[in-house]
Parts: sequence; structure tokens; C-alpha cells
Amino acid sequence: MPAAIRELRKEELCLMPDLMYEAIYLPEGLAPYPRDIIKLPVIDVYISDFGKYPTDHCLLAEVDGSIAGGVWTRFLAGQTKTYEYVEADAPELVIAVFGEYRNQGVGLSLMNAMIKLLGKKGYGTVCLSVDKSNYAVGMYRKLGFKAVGENAIDYVMELSL
Repeated sequence: MPAAIRELRKEELCLMPDLMYEAIYLPEGLAPYPRDIIKLPVIDVYISDFGKYPTDHCLLAEVDGSIAGGVWTRFLAGQTKTYEYVEADAPELVIAVFGEYRNQGVGLSLMNAMIKLLGKKGYGTVCLSVDKSNYAVGMYRKLGFKAVGENAIDYVMELSL
């Protein structure tokens, strides 16, 4: 069954920590990270007080009444963090798909819906940071994201909307 994509509801803000934890890439063979990793300032900045700003946007994928994943954007220019942003006026994107829903098109549906939403809102670009070994790099490239920066571990990718 395909995922229904919809906006995050205010009463669902409590899902943000679970989504953030799921969004952290875990290379195959590694033990899961401790749950409190999301409290690190470099990670917490993506979800802390989410929804407080009108530029915070989150879409959820729902399958058979269960949340399958989510995608959200946030402006982080000027925030203290280690991941680089591309431009001050480009929101950063984070996506999470829960394990049992991966490789079923949920991530692609979420990404397409967010790209469409950001375009309607008049944004010119969106960016993200992704581990070079993450299989999602291929999906991002198919969607038109281009690597505009990199370090030993990550690509910084940008999509012109």
C-alpha cells in the first residue's frame, strides 16, 4: 500500500526525537548508537523547538495508520553546528524512514512531496548533508541534488527548486 503524505500535526511534535534518531545513518555492522545521541547540540539543533518558526516544515508518511517516516526542513544559518549549510537562505533537509518501511518508495514519496511544498513556498534551494556510504545518496542524485561540498565522510548536497 502506498504511503499517504501529510503535514505534521501540532500534537505529533513528540515524534520528532524518534524521527531524528532514525535519520542518523548507521553503517552496516555497527552497533546502534545510544538513544541520547540526539541530545548532542549538533543533532538537537534539527529538532529543538521544532514548529516554533514559520519556516519549520515537516511532512509525515503514513501507511495503514502507522507513521512510516518523515521529512523536515529548517533554517540553520548562524546556528552552532558541524554540518555545513550551502546558503543562508537555503533550508536544510532531514529525512527518516523507519526500518520496516525502507525500500518501498516511502523515502522517495516524502522527498517529492517536500520538494513540491518548498517550491510552492517560493524557496530557491534546499540542502542536506549525507554520509558518502549512505545508499540514499543515489536517491538524492536521482532527484537532482548535486554535491556542492564534501569532507572525508559527508557530502553537502543542494537542489535548485
